[in-house]
Amino acid sequence: MTAANKPLPPVHASTWLHNAIARIEADYQRSADTHLIPLRLPSYGAHGIDLYLKDESTHPTGSLKHRLARSLFLYALCNGWISEGSTVVESSSGSTAVSEAYFARLLGLPFVAVMPRTTSPEKIAQIEFHGGRCHLVESAGQVYEEARAIAEQTGGHYMDQFTYAERATDWRGNNNIAESMFTQMAREPHPVPRWIVVGAGTGGTSATIGRYLRYQQHATEVCVADPAGSVFSAYHRTGDATLTAPGSRIEGIGRPRVEPSFIRTLVDRMQEVPDVESVAAMQALSQLLGRRVGPSTGTNFIAMLTLASEMRERGEQGSILSLLCDAGERYLPTYFDADWVARSFGDCTEAQRKVQALMD
Repeated sequence: MTAANKPLPPVHASTWLHNAIARIEADYQRSADTHLIPLRLPSYGAHGIDLYLKDESTHPTGSLKHRLARSLFLYALCNGWISEGSTVVESSSGSTAVSEAYFARLLGLPFVAVMPRTTSPEKIAQIEFHGGRCHLVESAGQVYEEARAIAEQTGGHYMDQFTYAERATDWRGNNNIAESMFTQMAREPHPVPRWIVVGAGTGGTSATIGRYLRYQQHATEVCVADPAGSVFSAYHRTGDATLTAPGSRIEGIGRPRVEPSFIRTLVDRMQEVPDVESVAAMQALSQLLGRRVGPSTGTNFIAMLTLASEMRERGEQGSILSLLCDAGERYLPTYFDADWVARSFGDCTEAQRKVQALMD
């Protein structure tokens, strides 16, 4: 059921609503902020260029999407779209659904995730661990209408992350991810980053960060690392919202259609990244950190290295900040399996050489 045709809620706030918001806020208070990791890359450090990753894998549900899920639930609750007993439905390739299942269970609400059949078994298991139900469809393009239909059938609420991600978070501050980044960077050699690099699935993170930068009058620019098959780069160039694309094979980022939450005017640069380079960068970064990271973090990392290399060539100094989106343990049977990678993406040898050259 869409927000537009739902029955109007009573004017007064219910006890259940007050308790629901209090539970989410209490959960937030129990969570410390995520760590900012400096990357030890002497070839850039020697030139006054520092690289950092904000480690979003340490959230209770293991990814950056924990922040989005919290914001979406609070937004829906305060708009009167979710009430006691509501079935919450989401279209998601995995991580957002994992996080929303967590918050649905916190509030005692049924949760249904609509996702492509290709979603990793590990993410499906995590959604089910948190009490959610997974409804699988054949392609990424089918998730939207199927999620709306299930919400209509159950009398529930379609959360619709792809529409509401850019507006559910207070972009002016209030402990959003951008404000957290700048607080943590305050004592670093270059506290105002030259670049912040993010991927785009909904586009909500780039929108929040881009608005915050303008509001705070920072000179930092936003670069979106866009995987092969995504429509966002072409949309950024042309402004044509009717464009479509095959969709990305890097889980969690890149979309086959232009999502309402991707605000192109808030993005200064798109960095298109081939799949083999995302995988090679994921592997190289995992070795550098001594822990596995997910493939979308690899996409971010190759964009960071590209920007750092350009800064070094121009003789510029400064910092580049990005996100460690989720841990690699979710992808052991896929992106960390050499045979699967070879079948899915082909030979990554040349991409591995490129990544190593950028790191040296």
